[in-house]
Amino acid sequence: MRIACGIEYDGEPFLGFQSQKQGNTVQSCLEQAISQVANEPVSVFCCGRTDTGVSARHQVIHFDTTANRSDRQWRLGINSSNHRAISVLWVKQVADDFHARFSALTRSYQYTILNRNVKPAINRHHLTWELMPLDEIKMQQAAEILLGTHDFSALRSSNCQSKEPVKTVSEARVVREGELIHFYVTANGFLHHMIRNVMGVLIPIGKGEKPVSWMGEIIESKDRRKAGVTAAPNGLVFAGVTYPDCFEIPRI
Repeated sequence: MRIACGIEYDGEPFLGFQSQKQGNTVQSCLEQAISQVANEPVSVFCCGRTDTGVSARHQVIHFDTTANRSDRQWRLGINSSNHRAISVLWVKQVADDFHARFSALTRSYQYTILNRNVKPAINRHHLTWELMPLDEIKMQQAAEILLGTHDFSALRSSNCQSKEPVKTVSEARVVREGELIHFYVTANGFLHHMIRNVMGVLIPIGKGEKPVSWMGEIIESKDRRKAGVTAAPNGLVFAGVTYPDCFEIPRI
């Protein structure tokens, strides 16, 4: 049977989601905990891989198993065996044709900047600190250029393995709440480091170092060398995912 789970995790202790030969990852911790509950080896598939230090508010995973457990038994068992920085929010059996990654329609992320002249002490692993004043209105104007379908080759990592650089962005909002600036973005998919590279463009625009039009020029160039530096992972959170209604996957 195929089981889907919604999970949240603090990315600070992990070297990203995907299992690696060395170092602690979200996937390796999940597979160890789930395999213990299932009493058999289990492989985990996720909706979207996250980088070192990146957290998730509602990541979706799935795994296949022959073990017969109730949803409650799965949830309680995995959480009791899991790393303390990972929590299973919900569990449900799904159809065999459901796939956490390939069935997804959209993915959403949030990036948060603390914009003040004093560095953060609280939640410092989950915020990017920017000393210089940022103009969120100009950042929003630049973010709107992302909307629609574009070739985002200029905003992808050199290590990106995606065969298709064209993505459709349906949401791109910059919102200030006091000293915090939030960037909300939703698309049908993202390239490796795409959001952090977008922030590497939005932040200089917010500081007045570059014009709003720079975002469009970068996208049009399709040249990674034309864009800004890759922003820090601190502040980036995988916020959620949507699936076709037929799978009845919870939205949090």
